[in-house]
Amino acid sequence: MDLYHFRLCLGLKRPHNDLFRGLTSMDPEAPVTDPAPPEAPAGGPAVGLLPGETVVKEGKASILFPSANEVFYNPVQEFNRDLTCAVITEFAREVLAERGVQLAVPGEKERVVVSLAEEAGGQEGQEGQAEQVEEANGAEEPAVVAAVGEKCELGLRVLEALAASGLRSVRFALEVPGLQSITANDFSAKAAALIGRNAEFNGVGHLLRASCRDASMLMYEMRGKKERYDVIDLDPYGSPACFLDAAVQAVGEGGLLCITCTDMAVMAGNSGETCYSKYGSVSIKAKYCHEMALRIILHSLDQRAAVYQRYIQPLLSVSVDFYVRVFVRVFTGQATVKNSASKQALIYNCVGCGSFHLQRMGRRTSDGKHMKYSAATGPPVGPECEHCGQRHQMGGPLWAEPIHDSAFVQKVLSAVSGNPSRFGTSKRIEGVLSMVTEELEDVPLYYTVDNLSSTIHCNTPPLLQFRSALLHAGHRVSLSHACKNAIKTDAPPAAIWDVMRCWEKMNPVKREKLSATSPAFRILSSEPSLQACFTVRPDANPQSRKRHLTRFQENPQAFWGPKARAKSGGGIASDLQDKRKKFQNKRKNQTSDSSQLKSFPCKKFRQVS
Repeated sequence: MDLYHFRLCLGLKRPHNDLFRGLTSMDPEAPVTDPAPPEAPAGGPAVGLLPGETVVKEGKASILFPSANEVFYNPVQEFNRDLTCAVITEFAREVLAERGVQLAVPGEKERVVVSLAEEAGGQEGQEGQAEQVEEANGAEEPAVVAAVGEKCELGLRVLEALAASGLRSVRFALEVPGLQSITANDFSAKAAALIGRNAEFNGVGHLLRASCRDASMLMYEMRGKKERYDVIDLDPYGSPACFLDAAVQAVGEGGLLCITCTDMAVMAGNSGETCYSKYGSVSIKAKYCHEMALRIILHSLDQRAAVYQRYIQPLLSVSVDFYVRVFVRVFTGQATVKNSASKQALIYNCVGCGSFHLQRMGRRTSDGKHMKYSAATGPPVGPECEHCGQRHQMGGPLWAEPIHDSAFVQKVLSAVSGNPSRFGTSKRIEGVLSMVTEELEDVPLYYTVDNLSSTIHCNTPPLLQFRSALLHAGHRVSLSHACKNAIKTDAPPAAIWDVMRCWEKMNPVKREKLSATSPAFRILSSEPSLQACFTVRPDANPQSRKRHLTRFQENPQAFWGPKARAKSGGGIASDLQDKRKKFQNKRKNQTSDSSQLKSFPCKKFRQVS
């Protein structure tokens, strides 16, 4: 019996991403051949392969997996694991510097801060670098130097609550310096045994300890101030909602939470009622659904932390591929927790034109040395949309504060750019983090250019011209890492629709074909209050776009996303891919031949004699 079905027999519903969600590159119908016994990594004891096992290499780790035809490894998640290693490394660098510990990262040379802005002047830049070098030389060198693979007594304690094969934990031990201990936990006894074998196979048994416990109970038992973990990583299959309450208590003061959510259908608006039951927020269908998913999980974390007089500080929040990933620090402070209500907001979204408005849940005003808290006033919109006359949907509450720490993201970006050989997905990490640093921090959510033009049935304006029009009008604008055609701007919806009206005058729409009650007719019936200038400005094109960084990666292979759960009664269905291909584009490739419309009897058809 393989590990996946062993979990199902125990009644577990959340196997781990790294082990079960992916898609194998091997043909499931190909005959299984016994692989040659691999050599154990340098420094590790020789561990023999069991019958049917295979070895998967990622980063510096070599992981033993059970039968390759029954347990799947997802190579797409390598970006997730690489980014986590990079973030934990920079987090450890900040925390351990206060303890007098310096990190030694393999392949890392002198730290150079990478800036996306163009070089301002040679002499000024050289003088600034010279000052930094003098400061570095004048500073006292730390007494302790922590290297990868070595136990650091002053280092961080890490917990991977849902470890499965232990791939992520083994990579932490081999690639992240400054760690005191790593606990790789899984509820399955078979998985815990596999974690122990992988630790021995990679020679990290002195750092990595396998645990066979319920994840929530393990974290609840480690709530004591002296027992808390410095880093907790949660990467379940689906929603992490049932683990959040324990996680915000088990992480130490200023500790790091790394959380993945793969239930994007719920968080992106397909099931608003399910989203509310899991995260305490109603999701709505909109073009900004991916950033909304990030803000929903941040809202849920802050709400659960506030129960225990704790609050969160987001370091990095990304929406990539088929999941969202957030990195937040957790602090304790009764006075700061009072700000929690003013950090959350409800959202009013027009179903006709897509305009949205945020309504803060609370209000805080500074009165000298004291902070005054009061209820917010609203709503910010009327019964009908002022632009198209349609009704509003209300969603939320969601996190309305910045979702990144720009200074921290810049440090991670500098480390990855200066040492590109460290990770296999360094180019993509550099592209995504570069876009993150360019985003407007204080502007929640975004519009999409194609949706704006679709609303009024006109040609889509080029991205640079639309950005330039908003910049000429005196507004700030940026792109978003969460969507290729996104426009984040502080311009109000009225200004955005004025720009679209001016574009429509240059690219006229046949007004006689528009219905009098349609959003397009209502919007185009009003004259613009400003004259938009579509001349392209140099600052309209961001540096990440000019440098052609890998920002939005194409799908690496067919059926690369999350894999469906296996049936509880047997193995992996062999016809799963055939079923997917059969129903792909079933609404697009419609046949006009009536004889081909139905080749099977209707469910309600009853044959009579």
